[in-house]
Amino acid sequence: MPVNFATGPVRVRVPATSANLGPGFDALGLALGLYDDVAAEVTAGGVRVGVTGQGAGELPHDDGHLVVTAMRAAFDVLGDQPAGLSVECVNRIPQARGLGSSSAAIVAGVLLARALVVDGTDRLDDAGALRLAAEIEGHPDNVAPCLLGGFTVAWTEPSGARAVSLTPAEGVCPTVFVPDERGLTATARAALPSTVPHADAALTAGRAALLVHALTAAPGLLLPATEDRLHQHYRAAGMPATYELVSALRAAGVAAVVSGAGPTVLALAEPPADLESGTGWQVWRLPVDVGGARVARGRLGHAERDPVAAGRMS
Repeated sequence: MPVNFATGPVRVRVPATSANLGPGFDALGLALGLYDDVAAEVTAGGVRVGVTGQGAGELPHDDGHLVVTAMRAAFDVLGDQPAGLSVECVNRIPQARGLGSSSAAIVAGVLLARALVVDGTDRLDDAGALRLAAEIEGHPDNVAPCLLGGFTVAWTEPSGARAVSLTPAEGVCPTVFVPDERGLTATARAALPSTVPHADAALTAGRAALLVHALTAAPGLLLPATEDRLHQHYRAAGMPATYELVSALRAAGVAAVVSGAGPTVLALAEPPADLESGTGWQVWRLPVDVGGARVARGRLGHAERDPVAAGRMS
């Protein structure tokens, strides 16, 4: 079936995410109110990518940019590639910190490509968009909350990734501690053993089940619900400051976990005012994003082009 590309630009706003949430390794995620804005338009030829904010001067400005990679994958599913693309990225989600910057880029690319095809939603529905984004990312725990918003539970079936979004209870107050240092998901995954003790796996499975209840109905249970023996302590040697801060917060009664692959720390309750996180950390209180990725027609507006307008960046 021939593909008709839309004329004019489209734009998308995608939220930051925190995955794992302690015991929910590769399954649980939370969308946070810190956003990247990306716009794209079909052109007569070539690929141009502009980047403002996080990653400016570091990220590729051509087909090597992850947004374009995701767009190309989506266009393949949609049926054809456009002659050229112009993409504008305003990034506020820190790169390589465990806040889902790569998932945000992937989700943005998939949704922009779909919006640039006249009947794109008929060719690639929301379930298909999730499957494709998870295939590109390699796991669904970050792309699911980025797409759907809220607190998500994701899993993979033979047909691909699936997810449900739940509304967190009042009293869930995400605070992120973002270090200057960066981390790599591949490095963090390489630190994990091929097997774990059965008792540790059983305890973590029970805590993950409890976490669903705690996040949606009983925030008072968040501290025990976020206990994990599956992955965090195996990664501690590679990010000792992160592990020390998680331990200090938990000792103070705050449900704290490593955000994604780290090194950012996520607290799900208000941290003590006198807590000393040490130097090299930025502390942001972020709301839970309940809407997920949002697509609209037109170019980025003045506020959307401001790299600090929709986040806690300073």
